[in-house]
Amino acid sequence: MTIPAVNLQQAGSQMTMIPAWVNGFLTPMEKLEVHQKGIRHKAVSVFVMDGTSVLVQRRALSKYHTPGLWANTCCTHPHWDEDPSICAVRRLKDELGITGLQPMFRDQIEYRADVGDGMIEHEVVDLFVAAEKIGSLHLDLDPNEVAETRWVDIYDLAAEVAQDPDIFTPWLQIYLADHLDLVLTDSEKFRSE
Repeated sequence: MTIPAVNLQQAGSQMTMIPAWVNGFLTPMEKLEVHQKGIRHKAVSVFVMDGTSVLVQRRALSKYHTPGLWANTCCTHPHWDEDPSICAVRRLKDELGITGLQPMFRDQIEYRADVGDGMIEHEVVDLFVAAEKIGSLHLDLDPNEVAETRWVDIYDLAAEVAQDPDIFTPWLQIYLADHLDLVLTDSEKFRSE
């Protein structure tokens, strides 16, 4: 798999402190350092669903790792001492302009993946699902985060990933291969009113 090069200029402009485990204790650490050292850290992923259709995003070309690759609706790191559910709502708004959804926690997943240029995502991910009708979402993309979005049937997405994995983030590949059951829940009960 070919991973796009790291954009260190973009990385350097983001001195974000995220929760990472150091010697068994959660500690605030700078996000870029966590990725460079492959340190285990907290993350949040959201899938916005309409039945079996999922909203996916292609990461902005300015992202410091995995630029231009397709990912789930929203994936991020909570700030130090930020509740994961608050983080999920915040990042849906920040990245995609989505408001009014209350993503439901599904499970916690741990994975480790190479994201290029010696960087490693070793994440303990709180996975969330939110349901919304395709035509009812208003999107306002942050171009520094998201290049484009599209709705796709999740089974078609899994087939695309199998056929051309190099255009998808490692974590999306892992979610579809190993955790599809967590995403394909009865999402109607998660729909915002």
